[in-house]
Amino acid sequence: MSEPLLSVKGLKVHFPVATGKLFGEKPVVRAVDGVDFTLNKGETLGIVGESGCGKSTTGNAILGLAPVTEGAIHFDGRNVAALTGRERQALWRDLQVVFQDPVSALDPKRTIGQSIAEPLAIHGVGKADRRARVDELMELVGLRAGQRDRYPNELSGGQRQRVVIARALALEPRVVICDEAVSALDVSIQSQVLNLLLRLQRDLGLSYLFISHDLSVVRHIADRIAVMYLGTVVEEAPTDALFARPLHPYTEALLSAVPIPDPRAERAKTARPLQGDVPNPMEMPPGCPFVARCPLREAGCDVIRPAPVEVAPGHRLACHVREREITGASALDTTG
Repeated sequence: MSEPLLSVKGLKVHFPVATGKLFGEKPVVRAVDGVDFTLNKGETLGIVGESGCGKSTTGNAILGLAPVTEGAIHFDGRNVAALTGRERQALWRDLQVVFQDPVSALDPKRTIGQSIAEPLAIHGVGKADRRARVDELMELVGLRAGQRDRYPNELSGGQRQRVVIARALALEPRVVICDEAVSALDVSIQSQVLNLLLRLQRDLGLSYLFISHDLSVVRHIADRIAVMYLGTVVEEAPTDALFARPLHPYTEALLSAVPIPDPRAERAKTARPLQGDVPNPMEMPPGCPFVARCPLREAGCDVIRPAPVEVAPGHRLACHVREREITGASALDTTG
C-alpha cells in the first residue's frame, strides 16, 4: 500500500489559561490530546463530534493556524515542522481550506473575481494569467463569468460558498480541509455543494479532510470517519461499517440522534442518547475522557486511558469494555 498523503501522529494542541497567578503550574485546555489518523490520495476522511471536541483545532493545527504542542504532521512524507520558509510556502499550494462562513471568509470590499485571484497574486501569477484562471475556476464551480465583478453581498449563500471553493482550488491543491463547509447552508443547497465537492474530487483527484458535527452530511461524502470526543479519536472506521455497527458508546449516541425514515428500525430500538454534560476540558480524568457520560463504564475506566485498538479491518476503537467484548481482554484486566 502506498504511503498516505497526510499523516497525523500523537497530535496535541494545549492552550494555557490565564489565572493571574505568578507561581505554580498553569492550567491548560487540552483542545487536542493525542490524535492519530491518515488521509490517502483521492480519499475523504470525515472528522465528527460535538462542538468543542477539537475537530476544528485539529484542522487548524495542520494548516499552521494553531500551535502544535506535541506530535508530528507529515505531508507527502515530509515533516511539516521541519520545512523551511520556501518549502512551507510550497506546502500551502498543496493544502487549502474551505471555512464554514463564506461571509466572514470573503472581503466585502473585493469583487468575486478579486477574491478568487488573491492566492494567485500572492504566488506571483501574472495579471493576464490570473484573469484566465479566475474564469476557469468560476466555470468549474458553477458560477457565471458575468458574476466576476459582483460583490459577496450580491450573491446567495450557496454562491458565496462556491466562490470560497473556487479560491481554495486556485493553486491546484492536493488536499482541501473543509471545516463545517456546508453547515451554514440550507439543506437543499447543502446537497448541491456536497455534490459539487464530490465532482471536483473525481475530476481533480482531490483529497478531503471533511470536518462536521453532522453525521448525515459526513455519510454522504466520506470514505472513512473518525469520531472525536474531548480532543481524542474514540472510533475510526469505513463509513458503511461505522453506520452498520457503531462500537463506541459515544458513536452510538451520535448515531441515535440522526433522523431515520422508519422509527421502527432496529437502531431506534437500541438508541443510547447522550446523558449529562461535557466535562470541563481543564479537569480531564486520567482515564477515558467519555467516562462521566458512559453507560458502560466500569471500575478503572476513569484511571486508565484506552488505547486505540484495531478490532476489525480498518476499524479502530478506544473503549475498554467494548474491546473486551470483541477481543476477550482489555487493559482493565491487567491491573490490580
